[in-house]
Amino acid sequence: MSNFSFSQALLNWFDDYGRHDLPWQVSDNPYKVWVSEIMLQQTQVKTVLKYFDRFIERFPTVVALGEASWEEVAPYWAGLGYYARARNLHKAATQVVKNNKILPQTFEEWIALPGIGRSTAGALMSLGLRKYGVIMDGNVKRVLARFFAIEDDLTKSIHEKEMWRLATSLCPTERNHDYTQAIMDLGATVCTPKKPLCLYCPMQKHCKAHQQGLENELPFKKTKKPVPIKYAKVLLLRSHNLWLWYQRPSTGLWGGLWSLPIYDVPIQQEYRALSLPSVESTFEIKHSFTHFTWQLEVQVVSITPEQKEIFAKNIGGEWITPEQADERGIPTAMKKVITTANKYKDLGV
Repeated sequence: MSNFSFSQALLNWFDDYGRHDLPWQVSDNPYKVWVSEIMLQQTQVKTVLKYFDRFIERFPTVVALGEASWEEVAPYWAGLGYYARARNLHKAATQVVKNNKILPQTFEEWIALPGIGRSTAGALMSLGLRKYGVIMDGNVKRVLARFFAIEDDLTKSIHEKEMWRLATSLCPTERNHDYTQAIMDLGATVCTPKKPLCLYCPMQKHCKAHQQGLENELPFKKTKKPVPIKYAKVLLLRSHNLWLWYQRPSTGLWGGLWSLPIYDVPIQQEYRALSLPSVESTFEIKHSFTHFTWQLEVQVVSITPEQKEIFAKNIGGEWITPEQADERGIPTAMKKVITTANKYKDLGV
């Protein structure tokens, strides 16, 4: 391996097979790179592509984002999940606007902003500003763990530090931004988590995991604990084609998005006090988060025109159609409610 250059082999492959047409691959707009990096955290490119252009069209500059309210931003992130990312992005943008409206130019300035860690700051230096930067996302960890047959538990800080040292030693100063994109692309398209395409990998002959038949075993994976199941009820209060929706608080789960009223079993008394008419029908949906699965029982209740104002006032909501709610921004779980409800002809929706 002494005559083999990891970075050069990767760059040669990238020139022919890398991704060069992603909408955030621009040399003069670090803001776009910033938005993309936050969206891409724990989210695949194909999913981000559905949201990125719409978000940028509405908030084309950091000033536009920083001067908007969270209630204006939330609908443009609705359905993408991990909403703390969006809140931190918005918070950081407001800080930039207050700080002379100039984007950070150094690693230290980037990492000082909310929601930006070491790897994201490195990506913004490299991809956003075309300066030197080192990244350590899931793709990079996987490529390096396999290439060097690293069998350590990379979730432990001592091994994480060693991976950073290794990544830094391999990262070139010349064509740094291409190298950064290349190693991510290799992990995303060839050195994939499952069934890696070793036949097409430029590193195959020198990859220790491939030589030892360990490519499907690395990186080391902890046995996942089963996620808990939580139960709650959803009130689908309807009056003809209108449903009662409310905007959730700006902080917490689904902050700023619109939702049907949700309550867990211990606080049902609060809704019994509303003197709801009888439940006409129910159906269930399941929605998974990172740390738990939500089993939701949707209770369908028809409200008379005379009762509409009373329930809107008591719940603090607004009578709008599901389509109008979707335009304002609703979480994926509420999209599932709409889709499932439309399958039930007896609901009359």
